[in-house]
Amino acid sequence: MNIPEIENQYIEFKRETISYNDLAEEIVAFANGEGGEIWLGVEDDRTISGLSRCYEEDIMNIARNNVIPPINLSYNEYTIDEHQVASITIPKGVDKPYYTSRNRYYIRVGSTKRIASREELIRLFQASGLFHYDIIEINYSSERDLNYSDIIDYFNRYQFNFSQESDEERQRLLQASDILGKQSHPTVGGLLIFGIAPERYLSQAGIRFAHFKGREIDEELLDNKNFGGNLPRQIDNALAAIKANIPIASTLQGAKRVEAPHYPDKVFRELLVNACVHRNYSIVGSQIRVFLFEDRIEFISPGRLPNSVTIEKLIVGTSYARNPLLLRFMENLSYVERLGRGLPMVYREAKKMNLDLQFIDQGEEFRVILQLPNK
Repeated sequence: MNIPEIENQYIEFKRETISYNDLAEEIVAFANGEGGEIWLGVEDDRTISGLSRCYEEDIMNIARNNVIPPINLSYNEYTIDEHQVASITIPKGVDKPYYTSRNRYYIRVGSTKRIASREELIRLFQASGLFHYDIIEINYSSERDLNYSDIIDYFNRYQFNFSQESDEERQRLLQASDILGKQSHPTVGGLLIFGIAPERYLSQAGIRFAHFKGREIDEELLDNKNFGGNLPRQIDNALAAIKANIPIASTLQGAKRVEAPHYPDKVFRELLVNACVHRNYSIVGSQIRVFLFEDRIEFISPGRLPNSVTIEKLIVGTSYARNPLLLRFMENLSYVERLGRGLPMVYREAKKMNLDLQFIDQGEEFRVILQLPNK
């Protein structure tokens, strides 16, 4: 067994004299991230100082009593250069966020740990399903930022004549449907669906579309657009841009023109809706990106998958709701179904044409890469 070469995001070296509280902090930081290994009995410079005894019981007690919620980890000892060292393997946590018995939340940043910031805590709680960003009120916005024509149309679907209601009843309906919060400010979800210009308050809201001539991002740019406005408008405009930039090849068979196999519009629409409904809106400074290349199209959405969701589960139809309010609105507007059939449909359409579909959950983004038919 060889000791890793350097400390990094997944590796930490610690000497034997580390305190239990400090070790708990390291375990919490790894569990709140992608997991990792702590090598006990190894100095920061990789010098082996060794262990004077077995610490397995101590480590298991720390994982049960000093880490909340408790986490299962593994402990293995090795003899290296006549010294005993131990490897503590911490899995990626499935019950995030984790914190220490001293009520501190830690995350791993590069080769170090630090206390999580407010924004990072929000992401951890979102991943656990304990907090939903789309339900919070935007305190510096008001009802004047909402498009009442869209709201009237929305309530008409349920036989509510919203425009004829009293001011008091309209206020009650807006709050009952979570378009407004308790303080009468629009919620994030309310503004994203019914806002006149949500990007005024949520700079991260929007879709950037770019069409590249070749297969790499540094190729000539053929088209470049930014779509703002409410989510239905963003999705409709982005879909129109995709359709305008993906020509459908055709051939003549006698006097009849026959189109080559191609994806139906519902595939691109589903991937756009999925990106908009499930992205992490607490991540600022990063829009949804749709990159069209010669051989593929990529949909890049800020935010990792929630704790309990895996790529394998997505393919078979597991549904999840990082933003349940947005999901409810978009379902009521007939943009999405709750049944989790969207991504399996995309998967089937790709396989029907023997084309590749990739889901990549990495860093702070979720990426869908859809191979395109040859021209």
